[in-house]
Amino acid sequence: MISMLYFVVESMGSFCSRQQPLNEVDSDENKQAAKIDSRIAEETKAEQHIHKLLLLGAGESGKSTIFKQIRLLFQTGFDEAELRSYTSVIHANVYQTIKILYDGAKELAENEPNSLKYVVRADNKEIGEKLSEIGSRMDSPCLTKEIAKEIVTLWNDTAIQETYSHGNILQVPDCAQYFMENLERFSEVNYIPTKEDVLHARVRTTGVVEIQFSPVGESRKSGEVYRLYDVGGQRNERRKWIHLFEGVTSVIFCAAISEYDQMLFEDDTKNRMMETKELFEWVLKQSCFEKSSFMLFLNKFDIFEKKVHRVPLNVCEWFKDYQPMGSGKQEVEHAYEFVKKKFEELYFQNSKPDCVDRAFKIYRTTALDQKLVKKTFKLVDETLRRRNLIEAGLL
Repeated sequence: MISMLYFVVESMGSFCSRQQPLNEVDSDENKQAAKIDSRIAEETKAEQHIHKLLLLGAGESGKSTIFKQIRLLFQTGFDEAELRSYTSVIHANVYQTIKILYDGAKELAENEPNSLKYVVRADNKEIGEKLSEIGSRMDSPCLTKEIAKEIVTLWNDTAIQETYSHGNILQVPDCAQYFMENLERFSEVNYIPTKEDVLHARVRTTGVVEIQFSPVGESRKSGEVYRLYDVGGQRNERRKWIHLFEGVTSVIFCAAISEYDQMLFEDDTKNRMMETKELFEWVLKQSCFEKSSFMLFLNKFDIFEKKVHRVPLNVCEWFKDYQPMGSGKQEVEHAYEFVKKKFEELYFQNSKPDCVDRAFKIYRTTALDQKLVKKTFKLVDETLRRRNLIEAGLL
């Protein structure tokens, strides 16, 4: 009996002695769990101080150029490897541009009443066919000095220049002139794209890309921190926006005001400005944006101010009641204010009564103008910070 009791006591003792390491393991696990919980809490708290900006707009509105400007202005920009990665993009852009112009000249020569002015010179047709074939490839070759000379020759053909003047009906990119003026540099063996080249490069946005920045500086103490999302603007990309709609501090909507006489890339029967109008209306009606501020960027003003003298604003159905009143800068300002008023009316018509007092600002922008983009985002930052103070009851 005594020996049995001794065995039990001894067994209990050995059991207790084995518990000690287990308790230490539990303690270590608890400490690790506490650290994880603390980190999650810190990250959650940090996330609460990051404002979500959603960059929306139709295709070709200049959204992605603004996105790249933000990287250059408020982040570290593009390193050499990233710049080099744009070489093939820019070469492809050049080939695609000259293809659009050559194919467009052939189309206009067949269909326009005064068709002779669109007929490319006989000695340039072979070059045109060759470049058109290259431009249709999925993988374009590097741009050589020899090919660059051929592109210059075709570009200087009077039929191609005449076609370029009708670029609004042919999907000629806005950066066509820039590409043609820089062909010699682009064709250098050791060519590395500049920041300006990258801004002009055209890569259609698919899916969602994001960056985090502060318009005032890297330190959170010096300004608000924003997370900016850029999404594809073409119709088939818009379904990918939906999951980003919740918790948005502000919607930045880009409208290319120079495109009132152009058709969509994906639907050549639809006016781009009408598409922008309908898209803006749709975004305004989304219930998830009822508390979000709206920043409207009336973009591509640099192209607009040149075009409005050549192409009447009332060619667009939405602007059919426009009446010109002068010339020069006066006419440009008059036309711009008319377009601005149209968007203002659209905003208030499509905002619920309890949403009309949310922050709404309109900015005149040119995405390629770095100084203007910097100034604009600092104004956006001021507007949103003021809004935060009002909501917190501090103003």
